[in-house]
Amino acid sequence: MEKQFDKQFIGGKWKQGNDSEHVNEDKNPYTQETFLKIQGANTEDVDEAYQAAQKAQKEWMKQTPQERSAVISKAAELMEEKKAEIVEWLIKEGGATQIKAGLEVSLAKGITEEAASFPMRMEGKILPTNTLGEESFATHRPVGVIGIISPWNFPFHLTMRSLAPALATGNGVVIKPASDSPVTGGLLPAAIFEEAGVPAGLVNVTVGSGSEIGDYFVGHPIPSFISFTGSTAVGKNIASHAMSGKKIKQVALELGGNSPFIVLDDADIEEAAQSLIVSKFMHSGQICMAANRAIVVESVFDEFVAKVVERVKKLTVGDPAKEGTVVGPIINQKQTDQIQEIIQQAKDSNAQFLVEGSIKGQVVEPVVLVSEDAALEIFHQEIFGPVLPILKVKDTEAAIQAANDTEYGLSSALFTKDLTKGRALANKIEAGMCHINGLTVDDQPNAPFGGEKNSGIGRFNGEWVLEEFTRTQWVTTKSGKGQYPF
Repeated sequence: MEKQFDKQFIGGKWKQGNDSEHVNEDKNPYTQETFLKIQGANTEDVDEAYQAAQKAQKEWMKQTPQERSAVISKAAELMEEKKAEIVEWLIKEGGATQIKAGLEVSLAKGITEEAASFPMRMEGKILPTNTLGEESFATHRPVGVIGIISPWNFPFHLTMRSLAPALATGNGVVIKPASDSPVTGGLLPAAIFEEAGVPAGLVNVTVGSGSEIGDYFVGHPIPSFISFTGSTAVGKNIASHAMSGKKIKQVALELGGNSPFIVLDDADIEEAAQSLIVSKFMHSGQICMAANRAIVVESVFDEFVAKVVERVKKLTVGDPAKEGTVVGPIINQKQTDQIQEIIQQAKDSNAQFLVEGSIKGQVVEPVVLVSEDAALEIFHQEIFGPVLPILKVKDTEAAIQAANDTEYGLSSALFTKDLTKGRALANKIEAGMCHINGLTVDDQPNAPFGGEKNSGIGRFNGEWVLEEFTRTQWVTTKSGKGQYPF
């Protein structure tokens, strides 16, 4: 299987890309070794991929719900069979720890199993009508072809989160994976569905530079829907291109986050501290819904911070392939440099550093800092690294105000023993997801996943993605003669 991953996957064939000027170098973030080179795709490849998807989709949507469901179920079975291989790829290509890689495969398998039920859930409605002799129906139909642009941080899962539901609802797909994760974000998922039995051309992967194929991929006239997970800046550009071409496209955008982790005066401090550690340092903080900042009321601040610092100092840092490692490498040098700049800005702003690790290669050791100044830039940035800023606030009202003082609104967590109060406060938090006494990094296949404000539009998972990836068509049938106004 590994040999074919130096190719594109277009029209059911593994083939060389046509972009002679760009070669995608796949590097191990920990060793920084280049272990795979892929000649890039150009616009001709993208065009061929979309045409293949369009042709195959017309036949795929004719298959029975049971037949489509069987293919999706087979893909989920293959993920379990090939789990060790997928985990190895996630570690080698993305710097995932064994803990994170195992979780990622489980998440991808979960949404794929959920998607296997979608063909039987594309139900319609019989609607009341005021016209005699008429029957009125609302039905769900595939949107056609969906372009998927996936990120590098959870590449396998976040590709499958769109890919499996797209196929289950009768659509064709072209994937453009991130340059840092072409295998786990595109070629490996395609290989799994190829083995599961999807028709040739239904799933395609174009690995190429954004400058060469990015805008063309989004603006191409064939796809009716673009599913994107990534940064807010890129997401805005994608939305603009999706709306400005000859064909207006629907979009689902899961973008940046600045998730608040709120600790109130009646919280279980031990539980809150452990939950924060997982919410912040899973995958070295490279998660859009990571606890980007903790907000703690002053009455429990010192106790809580002490417990957090104690736990952070015990985290295992380094080689992601070693069992027990929690904090591994950052994906690339550019991201590492950005984290270093964020740390320096906080130092220049007189934040108090309680844990200050060093940076070795692309491994950033955990950092914990505290401040009472809510205006500090670090409380308003998406850090995307193992840096934990903790803000001290006066009371619950100040905590909610600080939580909402951001352009983002993806995930959030709030710790209190009073669940009634917690639910009431959750309604005041401007975020698509709020977990009371839970992790910010929660993703379940049957629950709506998505954000507010600059964290994106649309929802993934369960019935919500089923709605996203289908179009509603109104159909009426009438017998007998009609009555007309003229």
